[in-house]
This record gives sequence, C-alpha cells and structure tokens, in this order.
Amino acid sequence: MAEIGIFVGTVYGNALLVAEEAETLLKKHGHQVKVFEEGTLEAWQYYRHHFVLVITSTTGQGDLPDSIAPLFDAIRDQVGYQPELRYGMIALGDSSYDFFCGGGHKMDNLLQEQGAKRIGEMLEIDAIEQPEPEIVAMPWVEKWATQLS
Repeated sequence: MAEIGIFVGTVYGNALLVAEEAETLLKKHGHQVKVFEEGTLEAWQYYRHHFVLVITSTTGQGDLPDSIAPLFDAIRDQVGYQPELRYGMIALGDSSYDFFCGGGHKMDNLLQEQGAKRIGEMLEIDAIEQPEPEIVAMPWVEKWATQLS
C-alpha cells in the first residue's frame, strides 16, 4: 500500500478536521498515513517520492494560512522540478470572498509548474454551502484512494 503525507494549511481548524478524517479513511484502505499540521521541507522531500495530499484553507486575501505558507515558500525556492511527485488537492474557501479557494489554487499552480502530477481533480469546498467540509471531502478521498498505484 501507499505512503501518504497529508500537509495541512488551516486557520480555524476545518482543514485539519478534514485531514484527520482523511487519515482515518486512508488507513482503513491499508495506506500508511501521516498528517503534518506545520509541514517541513524535510517531510515534503520524503513524501514527494510517495504520495502527498494537500488540504488547505484560504485567508481572506486568497493566501495560504500561516501554518503552510513557509512550506509553500520552501517548495518554491528550494525544490524546483519534481516530476516524481503525485498529489491530491483539497481546497477550502468561502465563495463570498474574491479569491475563493485561492490558497489551494496557489499551491496547485506551483506544483503544476514544477512538473508534479495531480491525481484526480482538485476538490473545492465552499464554507457557505458546506459548513461541515469533511462530509463533502470523504467521498472525494475515497475515490482518490482508489487511484493510487
């Protein structure tokens, strides 16, 4: 089974809740999973040879939360080309803001620029429509888990 690192960007805890639910579900599928609330470049470098699931919310200005912004900067400035990376992306946002799911889009764009391969489509969860994001995320995670090989 796969080794999966879940890297979380959260402001109010919703992304972390989704990550913990995803961890439980992925472990039920037999995968080895570790959640990183404040992921380091060292951890990222290890999991880029396995699988990464990024679950991040967005600040009001469309930026990444403080818990994942330093990792984003390190990946951008120090990693470069990483075509071996296979990842999934869950973005949480609020559609009443101009930059809906902007944090997830920023991370996804960076990884795409670096040659990484996204598995499945990015899941966008709108806090206006879904006050319990884990309910929307788990069917997506279930499907994503079946695509790992």
